[in-house]
Amino acid sequence: MIRANVIEDEEVTMFRFWNGLNKDIVNVLELQPYIDVKDLVHLAIKVEKQMKRKSSARLGAYLGSSLG
Repeated sequence: MIRANVIEDEEVTMFRFWNGLNKDIVNVLELQPYIDVKDLVHLAIKVEKQMKRKSSARLGAYLGSSLG
């Protein structure tokens, strides 16, 4: 987009970003307030990290219980 010197409205940029997100992340972001694309990106990163932590914690608990 930058190389092609395409300028689009920030709302359109947010819409394109939103449509490219994982549906589980979108479900959480729908409940969060954000003002601009920068806020949306930061929230999406936070949610993704949180989901990864929860996933690895569940996997660790599962592996720990199956080893004992």
